[in-house]
Amino acid sequence: MTDRPDTPENDTQWRTAGDRIQTLLDSCAAAGTAAHERAQQLVREVVGLYGAGLERIMQSLDDPGLAERLATDDLVASLLLVHGLHPHDVHRRVADALQRVRPYLGSHGGDVDLLEVTDTVVRLAFTGSCKSCPSSAVTLELAVQDAIRAAAPEICSIELVTNTKPGAVIAAESLLARVHSNGHDATSWHPVPELDVLAPGEVGGFLVDGTALLACRVGDQTFAYRDHCPMCDDTLAGAALSDALLRCPRCGTGFDVVRAGAGANGAHLDPLPLLRRDGVLSVALPCAVTEAMGASA
Repeated sequence: MTDRPDTPENDTQWRTAGDRIQTLLDSCAAAGTAAHERAQQLVREVVGLYGAGLERIMQSLDDPGLAERLATDDLVASLLLVHGLHPHDVHRRVADALQRVRPYLGSHGGDVDLLEVTDTVVRLAFTGSCKSCPSSAVTLELAVQDAIRAAAPEICSIELVTNTKPGAVIAAESLLARVHSNGHDATSWHPVPELDVLAPGEVGGFLVDGTALLACRVGDQTFAYRDHCPMCDDTLAGAALSDALLRCPRCGTGFDVVRAGAGANGAHLDPLPLLRRDGVLSVALPCAVTEAMGASA
């Protein structure tokens, strides 16, 4: 995990501002086509007005340090991107995004090489030691895609290629074909501020959008997994953590939480992407899984 600039606690509400605006626009459609078009025009006028103001502010800055701080603030950066005012080019933004998630990838035994960035396409090669763990492949792919799309929304395609370097064992097919065939094509991020209260060595159970998960703190890093033991097919509630080893209280199997939940006989816990967004630890849940749980509730 890497430290991000401090932001006000209520900054997280702006993550969903676009969705709320779209919902309001859609509701205007019920009043007829004319009302809907007027609402859309109103939004365009407001966006244009604030965009013009932001442009003048950026043009007036003569302090490179201030421009840099603005560029690394999630909320401000997102507005600058909307109006094409971000001071960093797409290559710099993609590279910075990967650098922020690299410690997280390393905690799962993986890494990523940035091969090429064009105006709309990013080409990557993954390396690491998680080929035998499909859930880790899902975790890495989700974390990287989220980071890139947030930093460079103009990117239309993220292409993964097989890395031929010695020791490169995460192939593109293990990250894309396996991920998307399992229905993890889209994710929804959920802030879980309670995770920040975990003390080193502590394990906690949480229910996030209907999904039971287990979170544990090792040193200054927090890891999240689905609350399910693959060996005894039971809950991990009551599990104890010793160093980085999480032991199931029922079957006694130990899992290395720092290394993607690796256990005995090739068993793995199911890790969930956990990143700090707007200063708050947030977990990613595949939408397909979320919807299925909601339907079965």
